[in-house]
Amino acid sequence: MNVYDFDGTIYPKDCTIDFCFWCMNRHPKLWFTFFPKAIKNVVLNALGKVPEYLLQRNFFSYLTLIDDFDEQIERYWDKNENKISAWYLAQKKPDDLIISASPICVIEPIAKRLGVSFMATDYDREYGVFVDNLMYAKEKARYMMDHGFPVIDNFYSDSLADTPIALCAEKAHLVKNKASTVVDWPELDEETMKKVKKKIDTGWRVHLKEDE
Repeated sequence: MNVYDFDGTIYPKDCTIDFCFWCMNRHPKLWFTFFPKAIKNVVLNALGKVPEYLLQRNFFSYLTLIDDFDEQIERYWDKNENKISAWYLAQKKPDDLIISASPICVIEPIAKRLGVSFMATDYDREYGVFVDNLMYAKEKARYMMDHGFPVIDNFYSDSLADTPIALCAEKAHLVKNKASTVVDWPELDEETMKKVKKKIDTGWRVHLKEDE
């Protein structure tokens, strides 16, 4: 079985952030009712006044404000499905597993179009809360071990924060350049482990701003 991260790995953007801007452009009131609060929370998080989990929960809250969510998510993927990386489509298999920190409601439609299985963060759009832990870094590895998934032949991710699950695979691959280039996972020397710790400690969306 091959396992893939999604954002920045087989899709060049962060689909949750990208879909947020998609919705704000189609529901302009969100620029006034949601966006200022989101920016405020980012600033407070940087100052250490809002913890990471609360920052992410507050950001995901835009999903609770979209009355026509089902229509918009399908329209979003109608337009953006063609951005799935060509290298992935060339090697896609029916038993592939996508595992993502993005919410299930955003990942599920594209996973179904691709015809593969998926795991993602379970976020309740009605109540605006996480049903389980963010599917990030070591949580991915813990979930797979707890649920008895088969051996991972190959694992692909754009972030060293996914080293915990990379260590569970027979072979791991790092994806660079906006989901276009695949290289071997770096050796776990002291310098690499420092980078891994920094990525895990600084939050699950930070790596999307970097091009390693």
